[in-house]
Parts: sequence; structure tokens; C-alpha cells
Amino acid sequence: MKLRVTVLIALAALIAMTVGVVRVNGTQAAQDNSGIQKIKHVVVIMQENRSFDSYFGTYPGADGIPMQNGAPSVCVPDPQTQVCVKPFHDTQDLNHGGPHGQSNAVADINGGAMNGFVSQQLGGKKACANALNPQCTATASPNNTQPDVMGYHNGSDIPNYWSYAQNFVLQDHMFEPNASWSLPAHLFMVSGWSATCSQPGVPMSCTNALQSPQLPPDAKNIQLKQPAAQSGPPDYAWTDLTYLLHKNNVSWNYYVEGGTQPDCADNAMLCTQPLQSAKTPGIWNPLPYFDTVKQDNQLSNITDLSNFYSAAKNGTLPAVSWIDPNGKDSEHPPALVSTGQSYVTNLINSVMQGPDWNSTAIFLSWDDWGGFYDHVTPPSVDQNGYGLRVPGIVISPYAKHGYIDHQTLSFDAYLKFIEDDFLGGQRIDPATDGRPDPRPTVRENVPQLGDLRNDFDFSQQPRQPMVLSTTPQSDLVAPTPAQTTGAGKTAAGGAQTVLGMGTLTGLTATTATLTHADGTSVTVTLGPAAQYTARSLSAASDGFKLGDFAIAVGRLRGGRATQVFYDTKSFTLAAAKTSSGLTRYTGTIVSVGPSSLGITLQSGVSRTFRLLPTTRYTYRGRLLSSPPAFSIGLPVTITGLQRPNGQFVARAVAVV
Repeated sequence: MKLRVTVLIALAALIAMTVGVVRVNGTQAAQDNSGIQKIKHVVVIMQENRSFDSYFGTYPGADGIPMQNGAPSVCVPDPQTQVCVKPFHDTQDLNHGGPHGQSNAVADINGGAMNGFVSQQLGGKKACANALNPQCTATASPNNTQPDVMGYHNGSDIPNYWSYAQNFVLQDHMFEPNASWSLPAHLFMVSGWSATCSQPGVPMSCTNALQSPQLPPDAKNIQLKQPAAQSGPPDYAWTDLTYLLHKNNVSWNYYVEGGTQPDCADNAMLCTQPLQSAKTPGIWNPLPYFDTVKQDNQLSNITDLSNFYSAAKNGTLPAVSWIDPNGKDSEHPPALVSTGQSYVTNLINSVMQGPDWNSTAIFLSWDDWGGFYDHVTPPSVDQNGYGLRVPGIVISPYAKHGYIDHQTLSFDAYLKFIEDDFLGGQRIDPATDGRPDPRPTVRENVPQLGDLRNDFDFSQQPRQPMVLSTTPQSDLVAPTPAQTTGAGKTAAGGAQTVLGMGTLTGLTATTATLTHADGTSVTVTLGPAAQYTARSLSAASDGFKLGDFAIAVGRLRGGRATQVFYDTKSFTLAAAKTSSGLTRYTGTIVSVGPSSLGITLQSGVSRTFRLLPTTRYTYRGRLLSSPPAFSIGLPVTITGLQRPNGQFVARAVAVV
């Protein structure tokens, strides 16, 4: 009898070692956590504005575009042509999409008919005279006359995304947590709610705000309407996940990539592009305005993306990482699909090639549908959503191979997985988390929500990394092929132009290497008589050095810089006088007309320049025989003047 009791005690101890305790709705329940705890690092990569059908609508085995005899069997009415538009293969690298606010979601879904996409794209706000402007709501491509919200890409267009799906896990019922736009989606991503609060620092003063939570200060630059009750910066007083992570000593970082954020509110299709950085919060970076982050002294956890690459390389990834792109890398129209895929591939490669790969789970998704067609009616879990379907991919050494997850999911599932892995199943629940707020739903506990643990096989040996090329072969068609008059052909007489614009990443006695916004670099020869001018009154006095933002100007022939504008504060001034009396303006293209070019200067001021028959065009120091096909978001330097009637005229346009 004594031997039997001893055996039973030993067996009970063994069971206790393999069974964890999980809090569910404030109670404790036994649950097997021996598998999930192999994941020590969760990385959430959030891209922008793509529906599931627009990226994986033809993926074999997925709940994709309904087909009959190999052709789409569904269509959406075009109110202008009275034609029902079927989904079509769109090989354009630059897509437009449609408006994607709360009212647009309601109209697109249309009571479950899923047929409002074309009318919403055609009815979006238009602030451009040229229909080829990528932020207009006309057609997506000069090669077709159909609204591009009905276009889809396939594995030949986005090979890396399809490779991840084929080798890891594709989620074909991942829904945006909220039926509206980017800011609420990012608030849900980190807190499970979107709200507006009437009293700073008082969680119980917050009320539901599906479309219009309080807005970051830079939102006014992208044509957002501030709530009437808001004065000054927002105060997100309700509870977010970082509160529980900090309370349980779980490490986290929110990584921000410097650049622009081109999202627009409501049904706006055109807006200027404010800069974002780790210290300049925006609609894709809401955590700096959460009271919990400030009260816990964790603002420094919101940091530059370069620190993510360092952590991945050194094996020092935090337990939880969120990664926020800039406008160029985001895939948010008019950003290029190929550029976003390259950026995401580089992020994933950095994890796979680092020491933490064997204990990491990467969750990749897109924050909202961007106005693009999807045929699946979203389920309703509360007054906020779900929103429309977006792609979701799980990448991990423990992820199942080639698995399609048909569970109903949303970004709430990321919160749930993190809570189950690192917090013993504790939820952002007003009844149990010690910091009550009046959120309508504990999103992690809704019965419709699936469990991401089903995407893993924790009994398998960790899988080897699958490092992919960041520039894979693709059928995507580039929007602006900058054609030159011949390789290396330069302007007669060695005319002055911009040789490079970017961050100084290399410096010798005779050369300077500048890294452009797209990651490419150019090495410029520094002329013996080159002049160096700080573009900011607050620039350091110790001279030109690594890390400075700089514009190198010189002669095309020989590529020698005769003048270098630099500024350690970067982007503070937008214009500089040239020796010829003209003014050089540096900024980003925001509108394209038949004979005009609108740019937002780096100071935030906008200018529209008239393009003359004599205007000279260059691309990375090469003279072009004709104007390039300009696109929104391109960084340019325009050398020109202001006439007495107030009109700005461009004498030279340099795409850098």
C-alpha cells in the first residue's frame, strides 16, 4: 500500500511539471503549456492595407475567390459603366485600393452581399487633376480599364509571401479586429480596444470609438478630423497589453521605421505624408500616448528598427516585438508591393539567421483591407467588428508545414497567444487585471476566436531557417521605369544636379557614401573645393559626420560634389539658395498633373511647381531625355524660382 501511494505521489508530481495553470475569466484552469512555452520570442509584423483575396485569392486550398471552370464566378457592380466587374489578375506593382473607413467597410460589406467595393473606390475623395495619380480613384493600371480594388496578385507576383504560406502556415480567416481604418486597428493590436477618453488618466472615462479615437498631433497633416472634445495630444487611458507585460516582468519593444506614414482617414484618397520616427508618434505608432507606457517609464521601449536588427543578430530579442513600417515599405497604396515584400523578407531573414530563431514565432499580417475586394462576410463579435478579411501568416521553427488554418481569427488572437505564453493566460480584462476600464468585450475570450496554438506542432524538431532573396523574380510591372538616353549618359557641359540624398553611412577624405530612403547607396566624390553647409540652425558645430542627413550637389560629369548640405537634425529646412540665384526645394511628391508637380517639403509646407518644356529631369545623377512617370511618394529635389505672380516654376527636377 505504501509503495502504491509513493507511485501516485510521483505521478502527480510529474503531471504538475507538465501542466500549467491558466487564468481564464479570473479563474484557474489546467492547461498543457509545455509546448507553447518553447516560444520565447513573439514578433508581430504589421503591414498595411491588403485584403486576403487581393493576395491569396487564388492560393490552392484556401477560401479564395469563388471560381467556376478556372474563372471567377463572382462580380461587383460598377455604378458608372453598369458592368459587373469580376476579380482580375493585376500585375501592377503599384495599386490604388479604395477608401477604408468605418462607413466604407459598411458599404463594402453591404449586409453580406460583399459588393460595394467598386462604388466606394469610384466615390472616394479626389484631389488630383491627373487620373494617373496613384491616389486617385480611377483605374489602377494603364493596361486595364477596371477599378483595381477588384485586382488580385498571385504567386508569380509575390513569390516570397506565397513561399512562406507554402512552407509554414497561411490563415485564411484572419479578420481585421475592427471594421475601420489604421489607427483603430493598431490600437486593437496592442490593447484589444479603440476608445476616446474624456478625462486624462481616468480609464473609466473612456468610451468606444470605432472610427474616431483621439488622434496624434501629426494626424492633422493627413487630413484627419480631431474629435471635438480633444485639445492637445491624445490620452489613451484604457489598459493595453504592455501594462500586463510590465507587471509580470516580460520584455517588449515596439520598433518604428523612420520615414512617412501615408494613411488617410474616412474616405480621403489624398493626403500629405508626415515623417514618423521612434520619437515622432503617429497613427501606426500609438503606444507613446498610452498612460500605462508613460507611468511604467517604458517610452524608451518604443525604438528605432535598427535596434531590432541588432537584437536579432545578437540573440537579444525581447519576449514581444511589434514592428511598424514606414510609408514606403508598408504596401499601403501607393507604396509598391515589391518594396514591402522585400522589407518583410529582410525582417524575417534577420530572425532566421540569428540565435533566437529556434524559439521564435513570427506573426505577419496587414492592418486593414485597404478597400480591396474580399468575398467573405466578416463575423460579428461586438459593436466594433470584426472587420474585413486580411492575410495572416505564421512563421516559426515549430509552425506546421504547408498548413492552412481555417479558424476564425483576428489580431485579438495575437494578444491571446502572448498572454497564454508569457502571462499564464491572464487577459486584458477589467474584472481581473487590476486596472478596470469600460471596454465592451474582453476580445481574447470571445467564443468565435480561434487559438493560434493550432498552427504549431511543438513535438517536432525545430525546423531549419528558410532564408529568401529580398529581390525575388516577380511578374510585377514597375510603375516608373526611369528610362535614360543611355547608360551613364550625362548632360552636356557637366550641368549641376543632385548626386545623392540620404544618410551619410561612409566617409573618407575624398568620398561620401549616402544611403537613400529605399536602402540603396551612392558614393560621391568630394571635390577639393566643395562647400559644406549646415541646413539647420541647430546643427552641431563639429562638422560633417556619419549619421548626418545630407544632399550632395555637383556636376554630372565625373560625379564630383561641389556643395554638400547637411543637417544632424535632418529634415528641418526644405529650401536652400543656389549660386545661380535659384532655390533648391527638397520634398516628397504628393500630386502629379499634366504640367505640374506638387511636393510636400521636408518642413511640412506644400508647393506646386509648373513644369516647363525646358525643365530638365535627372534620375540618380543621370539625365533623362523626357519626364519620368512620377509617382506619389518619390523623394525629389526641385530647382526653381517663384515668379512675381506667386507661381513656382521648376527649372530642374532630380529624382533621388
